[in-house]
Amino acid sequence: MVKKIINIFFFSIILSDAFSQTGGDNVYEFLNLTHSGLVSSLGGTNVSLPGNNLNLVYHNPALLNSSMDKTLALNYVNYFAGINYGLAMYSKSYKGVGNFAAGLTYLNYGSFTEADASGVITGDFSAAEYAFSMVYSHEIDSLFSLGVDFKPVLSHLEKYTSFGFAFDIGASYHNRSNLFSTGLVIRNAGYQLTTYAGEPRQNLPFEIQAGVSQRLAHAPFRFSLTLRHLEKFDLTHEYIDPASTVSTKPASSDFSENMLRHIILGVELIPHKNFYFSGGYNYQRRRELEIDSKVSTVGLSWGFGIKTSWLDIEFGRATYHLAGSSSHVSLIIRPDLIYKKNHD
Repeated sequence: MVKKIINIFFFSIILSDAFSQTGGDNVYEFLNLTHSGLVSSLGGTNVSLPGNNLNLVYHNPALLNSSMDKTLALNYVNYFAGINYGLAMYSKSYKGVGNFAAGLTYLNYGSFTEADASGVITGDFSAAEYAFSMVYSHEIDSLFSLGVDFKPVLSHLEKYTSFGFAFDIGASYHNRSNLFSTGLVIRNAGYQLTTYAGEPRQNLPFEIQAGVSQRLAHAPFRFSLTLRHLEKFDLTHEYIDPASTVSTKPASSDFSENMLRHIILGVELIPHKNFYFSGGYNYQRRRELEIDSKVSTVGLSWGFGIKTSWLDIEFGRATYHLAGSSSHVSLIIRPDLIYKKNHD
């Protein structure tokens, strides 16, 4: 099975020719959205956190483990301008075989008014995108695991439809004390099978991510550092001032600027095993969406979580722009424990 995962790993790299793309130039960009309340509060992505939180599997399939057996994850995000999206996932483990999970993520753009070329309203139309997740992970030993997530994609925008697929391939390691953990993921390597209206095929939002998490042995803190877009160093873009139509771009040779754009920082305060506070900082988000006259809290995020034996509740809030923030609500449910509790 490990050999098969490695073969898929190389196959996915061959399929993806999006090494130079970082956003806005790709199809199925919704695959990069963050659903989890915890992950959103830690800056938007995390590939290294250990534990039994099924939502983490969406970011690194290798994090799927036997402690998530018979777990259901439900997520809802109130985004911007009436847009909402979510994720539902369920996991099952089989001793000696591995861990499996299946899920569905959706993005609903809402309803739009349809009009002809002269401006006469002719009705309404909708737009939505969906991705199925079929995850498998194998625990090589008690410390190291590999995982793969196969994601068929359907995008329906008004009367136009596109099909495609993507792979996520990941590796995860944690030490015996469970205080240190690390992860590596190749995300969204795949292919657009059919285009919307016969136009040339587009690249998927391919990305390589890596991260580490460290919990302190004698203090209730855990720190995370995640590196994004390891396949490309220069993450700066050209900006056009609408008043002067002058194009500007941070100097590509500025090593520190580019390094910081790859980094997402997160911290958790865990005073009790059943409760946590969390916060994060996404430098690239801040640089892309800040307004010079008032930077405010753009790029920052925060959240909290409550854990019980059969239900975890997570809330995360991320500030994208002065115009608004996104709110993420997650429920991690263990139906078998609810059933057992009702029949004791």
